[in-house]
Amino acid sequence: MATTLTSPHSLEEFLKLPEEKPALEFFDHRIYQKPMPRRRHSILQFEISSAINQIAKPAKIAYAFPELRCTFAGRSIVPDIVVLLWEHIEFGSDGEPRDDVLISPDWMIEILSPEKNSGWVIRKILFSLEQGGQLGWLVDPGDCSVVAFFPDRLPKSLQGSDPLPVLSGIPWPISADQLFDWLKMSV
Repeated sequence: MATTLTSPHSLEEFLKLPEEKPALEFFDHRIYQKPMPRRRHSILQFEISSAINQIAKPAKIAYAFPELRCTFAGRSIVPDIVVLLWEHIEFGSDGEPRDDVLISPDWMIEILSPEKNSGWVIRKILFSLEQGGQLGWLVDPGDCSVVAFFPDRLPKSLQGSDPLPVLSGIPWPISADQLFDWLKMSV
């Protein structure tokens, strides 16, 4: 479960605080500290990000960023994975991406761990969709399921051979089984 801490009065005051590990998030005028990731969480975070980037980066479709702070609509969150469409990545004159992300993620992926409160994570995903996000995943390694969230329809719970939805334009056919197979390292 995310730990709630004493909050400053404004987002501006929050953004002046030093970064911490695990990251702090500002949501509804409260500060939450993310739980420290565990092994299965780290494996899935790495593998999902890598798979998306192998497909989407060469064609400049999108890029997956692990643990990237996004500050928008009075909140500052650090999803497990943020996927931004290429046209939403701001670049400096040197060709490098700018550090600050001031928009909702196009695709937000959260990986549930025993310490995370699913209600809190769902609120973050829904808020992101309300602010222009296109897709949210809540990945649950405990029951090998992915709940997909959309801005215009009900969430969908997916398991087994169910194909997982991805951002439009990313040619990545993956099922829930294939995603959770990354956890089977000793097989």
